[in-house]
Amino acid sequence: MFGCPLLDGNPGEIKRTRRRWGVLFQEGALFTALNVFENVALPLRELRVLPEDVVRELVMLKLALVEIDADSASKLPSELSGGMVKRVALARALALDPELLFLDEPTAGLDPERSTGFVQLVQRLRQELRLTVVMVTHDVNTLLALADRVAVLADQRLVSVGPLWDVVKIPHPFIRSFFQGHQARCEQESVDDFRRKLAQSRQAA
Repeated sequence: MFGCPLLDGNPGEIKRTRRRWGVLFQEGALFTALNVFENVALPLRELRVLPEDVVRELVMLKLALVEIDADSASKLPSELSGGMVKRVALARALALDPELLFLDEPTAGLDPERSTGFVQLVQRLRQELRLTVVMVTHDVNTLLALADRVAVLADQRLVSVGPLWDVVKIPHPFIRSFFQGHQARCEQESVDDFRRKLAQSRQAA
């Protein structure tokens, strides 16, 4: 990765390479005994070269980037909503200004509104910070919003790689089931939404 072998390369070079990427884990993986500020500060402090006032400035900058207010910096992970945990974890992943960002099921566990907001946040940060994002997800809406290229794993192998609209045309059972299932859900949601609005109009009358 970045031209550096990660399994048998020079330890110092591997360490420097690892600082060029950040990871957002599915459940956030925040340290429960550390507050928001300390979680984001951790990778910065591990560098052992930054004075504490610089660490503080960078942490507050990263929290602002993910739209976490300063008053939340002293909160523990147990005091945060699921959406806030994701955002704090994202701030930590961005602490060292990575060039590459790995996202593991970024919208898992979020309701539709928070999921949409988080996807929009990732879109904005990707553009502003010029990030390359590698993402694992089962959420088709997230794929549609963020992915330029898609790799599909099925039958214990890689069955397709390419732009999303090319991948969905592949006549593979898993691909067909996955994307047609999404289409059916969208159609049903549209029907349900229409019925709900019709019932509301009848009640209003």
